[in-house]
Amino acid sequence: MIVISDMMGTLTTGSPVLGLVDWVRHNQSRMQARLYMVSIMPSYLIAKRGWIDWQTWAQGLMVNSLKMVKNATPEKMRSVGEWAVEHDLWKKRREDVIARLQEHAAQGAQVYIASSVVEPIIEPFARRVGAQTIGTPVEYTDGHVRVAGGLVAQERKIEQVLSRLGVARVDFAYGDTVQDVPLLEHADRPIAVYPDEALKAVSVERGWEILGSRGND
Repeated sequence: MIVISDMMGTLTTGSPVLGLVDWVRHNQSRMQARLYMVSIMPSYLIAKRGWIDWQTWAQGLMVNSLKMVKNATPEKMRSVGEWAVEHDLWKKRREDVIARLQEHAAQGAQVYIASSVVEPIIEPFARRVGAQTIGTPVEYTDGHVRVAGGLVAQERKIEQVLSRLGVARVDFAYGDTVQDVPLLEHADRPIAVYPDEALKAVSVERGWEILGSRGND
């Protein structure tokens, strides 16, 4: 049995960007962290009001935030990831959804977290869940870290899942936004987790299971 879950919004309401900024604040430069937060505030307010797509904005912010890490190495990024998970993402986890994934694993399922989140940050979260990862890879050049290729999101997410696992469909899939529809469509049991309005409408129309409500966040 193969179980695939999205991460952001599905397994946690935290933010990889805020986790990374917190690492910068405590381990690199308080001023740098403060200036970065000030710089993103205008776009945050625009996204919050729905004038631009929130998820697209957040994904772009994650990519750009990697530039803050100075003298980046795989070891340093592992430290950043552990910090971001420990101080933000894990504290804001959705325990009910994670419990389902752990139940699947206890029954012998292969459990994967497939997400646009960069691998150094997704991996420590997945270890706590007991899952494997299909995240966005990064590369290092002259002390800089950046995304290697495109984000593992939308259609590319399910393409990566099916290609890496060598299957045409999966048994269970969990997602929280309409961007996860391609993933959910390739599951025998799609579950919409705390869905946005667009995904909720699709789920009701297609008879998909709905777990949780955004009104409970």
